[in-house]
Amino acid sequence: MPRNELPPGFDAASRFPLLAALLGRRSRRFPLGAEIPDGPLAYASKQPPMPLSELERLLVVSTVGGGTAWHHLIFRGERYAPQLSNYACAAGGRTFPSAAAFHTSQVFFSDDSGVYMLDTRDAPPPGQPVSEDVPEPPGPEDTPPPLPGPPDTRAWLEAHRERIVTLSDTRLSVPSEAVEAHNTWVANKPGTLLVIPVADLSQHLLANICYYLQNGYLLYDDINDCPIPDLEEFADLGDAGEPLPLSFVEQWTFGEAVTELSCACFAGTLVLQAMGLGGWMFNGLDPFAILEALGFTPQEPGRGGHPGRATPNHVGLPGVMEGLCPPFVTDMTQAVEKLCQRKFGPGGPVHPGTPGPFRDTAGVRGAAQ
Repeated sequence: MPRNELPPGFDAASRFPLLAALLGRRSRRFPLGAEIPDGPLAYASKQPPMPLSELERLLVVSTVGGGTAWHHLIFRGERYAPQLSNYACAAGGRTFPSAAAFHTSQVFFSDDSGVYMLDTRDAPPPGQPVSEDVPEPPGPEDTPPPLPGPPDTRAWLEAHRERIVTLSDTRLSVPSEAVEAHNTWVANKPGTLLVIPVADLSQHLLANICYYLQNGYLLYDDINDCPIPDLEEFADLGDAGEPLPLSFVEQWTFGEAVTELSCACFAGTLVLQAMGLGGWMFNGLDPFAILEALGFTPQEPGRGGHPGRATPNHVGLPGVMEGLCPPFVTDMTQAVEKLCQRKFGPGGPVHPGTPGPFRDTAGVRGAAQ
């Protein structure tokens, strides 16, 4: 089908009621070409596997991880008013929420044709430039821009088509032992689409340390039972007498990241309803095996001696999604500099030259602490 044409079913899917998607949502695991070999539900499909069309795949993946409009930022923190908070790490919003607009995750996916990533983490909203010349502040007679109307869905999909990065021309190879027992018969099988959001916990944790410091909280390394060196130099920024335990911030970071990825997946399950497709949201795969299959660099645990199974720490995919930790940075000073560049550099959420939704966008973004 030509790219500028959409089938009638697409219009029907775009008008599918939200409440119908919510109330009708179920995990529908049996696709064409599948077989349940035994038990009370034993059945073999009489049809061959039927992969999604390119348009169907694009719609599902873009719903899970696509860009939408400019993020509206977080307006005010009592400790540093009237300056604007600088929590956000991304200027553009996506189809799912992210804690304080950290937006550290990316979406990977695989089907019969290969392995891919939808690169939207730092992309501007579809149809918007990355940056612009800083305009003169508007006069008092100027009116705010109108609220955005319904998106041009065709243009929205085309914008995301251009953001797809090809990683392999064959389906993701996952060993059978990496699939939980109840998914071995169906997960990642011929004809299926497997969508995998991945969070960058190193970047999310650094962003959280910034967030807590901005709100007056210093940290204590309870994991090694020792104070963080030279923290007294920053006592004017927070309460050095009652610091937060580092383990709490790490657990909070993990919880926020999981919530973000779950929201992205749930958006995908709702669009499956509207499209009349089967599928389900699940974690019945070994995440370490998945990251290894995607090519992520593992680091074996540095501490331990525990006789149980050691789990690797995958820190990034070279050239595609690199964590803010070695070997992708030389030290943590460089990691923090990269995070600050993402926040304050060109295209970042608090750079005056980044476009946005405000009447005086340059003035708003430039007012960040």
